[in-house]
Amino acid sequence: MRKTESKILFLFFIACSFSAFFAQNQKKILTPLSHFTIDADEFLGSDSFGFSYQIKDNIFSKIKGKEAFEYKNVSLGKITKTDILNPLKIVLFYEDFNSVVLLDNQLNKITEINFSQNNTPIVVTAIGMSTQNQLWIYNSLNQQIGLFDYLKNEYKTVSTPLTENIKFYQTDFNTFYWIDEKNNWFSCDIFGKTTALGKVDEFDKIEVLNPKQYIFSKANLLYFKDIRNDGSETVSEIEISQKTLNNFCYKDQILSIFTAKEITNYKIVIP
Repeated sequence: MRKTESKILFLFFIACSFSAFFAQNQKKILTPLSHFTIDADEFLGSDSFGFSYQIKDNIFSKIKGKEAFEYKNVSLGKITKTDILNPLKIVLFYEDFNSVVLLDNQLNKITEINFSQNNTPIVVTAIGMSTQNQLWIYNSLNQQIGLFDYLKNEYKTVSTPLTENIKFYQTDFNTFYWIDEKNNWFSCDIFGKTTALGKVDEFDKIEVLNPKQYIFSKANLLYFKDIRNDGSETVSEIEISQKTLNNFCYKDQILSIFTAKEITNYKIVIP
């Protein structure tokens, strides 16, 4: 009886190990949807209206077919970060001048904010669009995440001071995600609730899909990470035709791969 139980336990262990190995090594094979050449230094993504966004020679542009809009501001230096989450209020961040420019859907300037002129001292090193005329702000002076109302010119902190430097950040309207230099992953909502989301894999590039899923690249290979509610995890390699990639972005079940001269869009189903 004991030998039988031992065999059952041994077989159970082997089965679990095999399942875990398979889950970590499964592949998502994608079929290309569209492919086009591009002349850009950086591809930023696309919106639901069919426009793609890019930067070339520090000029920000949006393009759809023969329709194109451009914005440049040589007085503020290099564009550090963009946020196209709301195509009607696009965010361009110029870190060297501690400034941000908001653009409308035709890339006309709505407003320009110099945070160095604010009554409350702010040195911005991370920024993104939030809700109710607010911008997400990471103020490196107090190492806190805050919200800046660009209509009222008011700033408030919402988080406690961060203990580690930010390696990567990403925002949506309600959440500020960041990964610190130890690859710890966190989120902060607009009410200041901070949540530890775990530890992410080593990455070259990464995009957060939600608090349980992200896509990342490492050594020109692309992966999808899924964290289930029971705490178990799977990593799936995303098989694409490109041998090298500069960047990628995901939106509405479309994965766009940006290489030096071209964009390829793939259909991907995220469970």
